Amino acid sequence: MPLLELDRVSVSYGPVQAVREVNLHVERGEVVTLIGANGAGKSTILRTISGLARIGGGALNFDGKDISRQRPDAILRLGLAHCPEGRQVLARQSVEDNLLLGAYVRKDLDGIDRDLESSYQMFPRLRERRLQPAGTLSGGEQQMLAIARALMSAPRMLLLDEPSLGLAPLVVEEIFSIIDALNARGMTILLVEQNARLALKHSHRGYVLESGQIAATGQARELLDDSRVLEAYLGA
Repeated sequence: MPLLELDRVSVSYGPVQAVREVNLHVERGEVVTLIGANGAGKSTILRTISGLARIGGGALNFDGKDISRQRPDAILRLGLAHCPEGRQVLARQSVEDNLLLGAYVRKDLDGIDRDLESSYQMFPRLRERRLQPAGTLSGGEQQMLAIARALMSAPRMLLLDEPSLGLAPLVVEEIFSIIDALNARGMTILLVEQNARLALKHSHRGYVLESGQIAATGQARELLDDSRVLEAYLGA
């Protein structure tokens, strides 16, 4: 059984149908990438999975449980965390306060302390800046904080939306090294990323989304070698 499964999922914003009968699954331990043009519905799919957008049809299942009508906090408690586009850190709060906010659904204080220390080990710059307001961090540091904050909920699966957006190339390399390290530890990841070629190089499988529908799917290497996908979505 896949860890996450979308069965004919549709989503509308008023009269506009943003996602049309999408079938998608993510197995435990996979990194799966959603690629497609701007406005194709990629971020809408992530928001729907995490409960931030209302599903209009079909079903969402996480670890065999129907989450189609669950509230975002309930979905988070099940182990599915969303790291949103634009980072959305609390600019006036300290780095550490942002991290602790990520654990708000948890009650295991010892576990929270352990995961806070683990976050500082994975992201040493956050330890150095733990008392700084998050708004004073660089863009790359804010992205690290956003990922670490999502991990503080102790998820089994991570939804990452445009983690490289607006970052310098060297920082992008660092972010994808972090994604690789998380996956090596067993984290399952569904990734939306503007740099489709780079995302596929760090993924097991991919889905191509076009006008709210799945246009192609396959192993990441197959998509990278597909001339039609290269021309239409990877700028080749």
